[in-house]
Amino acid sequence: MSGKTIRVLIAKPGLDGHDRGAKVVARALRDAGMEVIYTGIRQTPEKIVATAVQEDVDVVGLSCLSGAHNVLFPRVAQGIKEKGKEGVLLFGGGIIPLEDIPGLKDSGFKEIFLPGTDTNTVVDFINDFLK
Repeated sequence: MSGKTIRVLIAKPGLDGHDRGAKVVARALRDAGMEVIYTGIRQTPEKIVATAVQEDVDVVGLSCLSGAHNVLFPRVAQGIKEKGKEGVLLFGGGIIPLEDIPGLKDSGFKEIFLPGTDTNTVVDFINDFLK
């Protein structure tokens, strides 16, 4: 990815209407020089996948505070795979119990960030992974 601006989609799947954390992460990524597309709240997994494909993103970050992460995150990961975009880096965040993280990683998410994670950690994760 040397010399190419990293394109990131930040999305809020499901009925979760709390988006402050997603906006904070989006701003931190933008401030780090990434191009960020924010979908807004209450997006379907299918809409997130379609946007990721249309925008030709390198990274998709999902935020979920509603408890529906075990359903919504894998649906996005499966949709990305079905569209032939396996190279897209997936990460998630929100109120996610520790015992759910291994299953989310098995579905295709490279990292899950919990509340209180420093935004520099997210920036470094993306930069390190895509180098």
